[in-house]
Amino acid sequence: MMAESGSDVRTVVVPAGRAPGRADRFAADLTGLSRSFVQRLMADGLVTAGGRPLRANQVIEPGTELRVEVPPPAPARPLPDPSISVPVVYQDGDLLIVDKPAGLVVHPAPGHPDGTLVNALLARDEGFGAIAGVRRPGIVHRLDRDTSGLLVVARTDAAQTSLMAQLKARRMKKTYLALVQGSLGAAVGRIEAPIGRDPAHRTRMAVVASGREAVTGYRVRERFDGWTLLELDLVTGRTHQIRVHLAAIGHPIAGDPTYGTGTSRRGPDGLGRLFLHAWRLELTSPSSGRLIRAEAPVPADLESVLGDLRGNRGAAR
Repeated sequence: MMAESGSDVRTVVVPAGRAPGRADRFAADLTGLSRSFVQRLMADGLVTAGGRPLRANQVIEPGTELRVEVPPPAPARPLPDPSISVPVVYQDGDLLIVDKPAGLVVHPAPGHPDGTLVNALLARDEGFGAIAGVRRPGIVHRLDRDTSGLLVVARTDAAQTSLMAQLKARRMKKTYLALVQGSLGAAVGRIEAPIGRDPAHRTRMAVVASGREAVTGYRVRERFDGWTLLELDLVTGRTHQIRVHLAAIGHPIAGDPTYGTGTSRRGPDGLGRLFLHAWRLELTSPSSGRLIRAEAPVPADLESVLGDLRGNRGAAR
């Protein structure tokens, strides 16, 4: 089989002493490519041993030489959009950490084909490699449209594989700030409640017995009249987890149109969106193994709301 012009051909050997195993797992482990991408290459006949294409579930032995052909990355499908400004807090050859503004959708999707974070990053950074065969930013995790703050983006397939593994193993630490309704009695707490699709409202999530494990830790950072500012550790990463958990314990996030009610949905005077900010992020560099820490300052609109609450608290004294 002739390699396509511009293809990256990688030859690896299954180490001696390894137990026989699936071809797709060995190919992914030995090349640093994601397993899902390797499976797509196998479906196209681009992973071979002894000149014969391998199936994903085929069992191979130690000493087997694998030839993995990675075609040139296809052009990025989303169009670059230089009009969108996104601050970059940290960058190296593996990844970017950006401070996503509130109101910005992360990835193109039905209803949002452009004007997203991905469009902005494509215009800003030409250093993205092939992520699953396409030259594009590797989205590792997401933030809701109205949530601001830190988000990590992989620049290579290998980096995305490493970062996704850190997320799965709960070795990536994400800390948020949220203003919630009411006063929590305990200064430190932990919410453990499974989250799944709300059976009564299929577009929402809810605490349900059949849901997936979800854990959120919190610490009181500041108390106001009728509101509390929390630091929250996202131990697991379920859809809308922080919003659902806080609403479930009777302290919905200020400005939440989906999970809030009445006063909490409106929020304090001057609040024009969800008061949820991805403040701090800690992860391990995929290449060097060193710890990377990043912080994003509280955006001006949220800081203004806090300033008013502090002023009201002072006036009440």
